Amino acid sequence: MKTKPFNTTLLFYPKKNSKLRLFALWYFTILMVVWNLLGHTALGFEQSWATPVTAVLTAIAVSMLLDWVDARATKRELRFTGSLGDFLNFLPACLIPAFACAMLLYPNERLWPVIFAVALSIGSKLILRAPVGNGHTQHIFNPSNFGVAATLLLFPEVSFAPPYHFTENITGLWDWGVPMIVLTTGLIIHALFTGRLPLVAAWVGGFILQAVVRANLFSTPFFVPLMPMTSAAFIIFTLYMIPDPATTPLQPARQALFGLSVAMVYGTLQILHVVFGLFFALLIVCAIRGLSLHAWAVWRKFHGIPIEPKTNTRDQPLPLPPSLGATEGGGR
Repeated sequence: MKTKPFNTTLLFYPKKNSKLRLFALWYFTILMVVWNLLGHTALGFEQSWATPVTAVLTAIAVSMLLDWVDARATKRELRFTGSLGDFLNFLPACLIPAFACAMLLYPNERLWPVIFAVALSIGSKLILRAPVGNGHTQHIFNPSNFGVAATLLLFPEVSFAPPYHFTENITGLWDWGVPMIVLTTGLIIHALFTGRLPLVAAWVGGFILQAVVRANLFSTPFFVPLMPMTSAAFIIFTLYMIPDPATTPLQPARQALFGLSVAMVYGTLQILHVVFGLFFALLIVCAIRGLSLHAWAVWRKFHGIPIEPKTNTRDQPLPLPPSLGATEGGGR
């Protein structure tokens, strides 16, 4: 008999609330769709329409294939079958990395780098995982960031989308309005649904700190290393890339350490003249966190300590309704 799929990501939401998780996923998905539609029609995205279309089709196809492979291997039910609700709730896991890769990468007229980035983003969730207790594992990298960073590293001819294209075709108050809309929508989702505001605050504070240190070290004006904070791209990275609930700690103190660590690694990469430092900094910190989770599991097993953490009743995850069977961050 096949088992029901379980989404480990639920463990990383406040009170393990499945409704908050589902709302946050669709909230983010709708924002991604709107951003891409407005970006290609009004804001000034440089990529062709073929880029997001190809990215979405690739993400859906790869997600279904890998889910089928994983379901066969673990003898569980498919996440996208059973009901219309199951299929619809399967889509955020596809659309989020698809639109992110299509929006953030600029491969000129080529589509293969985007296909590669999207496939890698989806595949990383299934392959690169770490134990999180109770016999479950969870992917350790933000899928979109992993795909973007790997593509930038492996394909020198591919670049990050120019930050100006987020506001290229607008003028006047809209130059301020678009970043403010992005900022407001991001703060809402993390304040009400994901509980990741401590992480965001620590990242922003750490970014300012490393800017001050670099300015003093190299005798540059204070505002120069802070200039990236003025772009819509930075706000998107701050509110929609770093605080991914599936790949960041839940406890506020650990969130703060995670956000501060990304900022410090970014500052170090800037000193070393490494381009695309935002993506690589997050990639490095996620890798360190993943290795730490593996080391923690090995240490507990070596000392004969059960890996399953002790939890009380109120910390137990809420049962998942059938319609929550397939969303971003599914795990075993």
